[in-house]
Amino acid sequence: MSFVTPSAPQNGYRGRFAPTPSGPLHLGSLLTALASWLDARTRNGQWLLRIDDLDVERTVPGAADHLRRQLEAHGLYWDGRPRYQSRHLDEYREALERLRRAGLLYACRCTRAQLKRSAHEGVDGPVYPGRCRALALPEPGHALRLRAGCGAIGFGDRWQGRQSRDLDSDIGDFVVWRRDGAAAYQLACAVDEAALGITDIVRGADLLGSTFRQLRVMDLLGLRRPIYAHLPVLCGADGRKLSKQNRAAPLDERNAGANLQRCLRWLGQELPAAAHSVPPHELLHWALRHWMPERVPALQRLEVEHCA
Repeated sequence: MSFVTPSAPQNGYRGRFAPTPSGPLHLGSLLTALASWLDARTRNGQWLLRIDDLDVERTVPGAADHLRRQLEAHGLYWDGRPRYQSRHLDEYREALERLRRAGLLYACRCTRAQLKRSAHEGVDGPVYPGRCRALALPEPGHALRLRAGCGAIGFGDRWQGRQSRDLDSDIGDFVVWRRDGAAAYQLACAVDEAALGITDIVRGADLLGSTFRQLRVMDLLGLRRPIYAHLPVLCGADGRKLSKQNRAAPLDERNAGANLQRCLRWLGQELPAAAHSVPPHELLHWALRHWMPERVPALQRLEVEHCA
């Protein structure tokens, strides 16, 4: 399917969960999966699964199968077949070509060390200063950056409220094609949402900075924007986000009920007294009947032990 002719707009909600197969899911992953699943199911919508496996170095053999089993063990079943990013490279190349024809790309030779020295700190992290913008470097062997442009870009987030950034000072030109010849995360995600006809995205607040970049790609390609809802990010006692890189403990499927209870409490939901004694599928049925998205904390970070 070409991203130029994405799935026709649905007469309802289409959400998704998009894990990277770099290892097993952890509690932070489950929090996002559960919130997006509940948001879709309580609105009679579809919930899709996308496997973000473009980064070969991070992809662990067998991890995609494992994380699917983990979702199933927690009663979180998806609609249709999972979309694997690695199987849609032509769509990303087509999007890149459209940006190239519009004169929006340039080659960049900057190394990470150079970027660390020259980038200034923005709201969401380092901002590229445009060192290679006027050099007209050949594309082969270099990363390709998108000219972000000037002015403000914003969107209304269901949980975090109105969000806005300045394209030049807060975002800066960003990579859409890596030097190894692979599509970069921001381009691939923007194309994926359109190809799947996604209407609503529920994910962690640590991805707010990425949202602005993906929206910029969507706007330049003429793709429809989804509605975003960013959840608080689960952090450990050390203040760091629960993640595979930070060696977060993998989910234990044998404790599926307890895992779901903890996530529901973190999402601000009031559980019945007998929640601890019911199997996961009954707990999910209860959650579907009582889901109150307005109770989700309007925070960007949440300690793991909070409400545990």
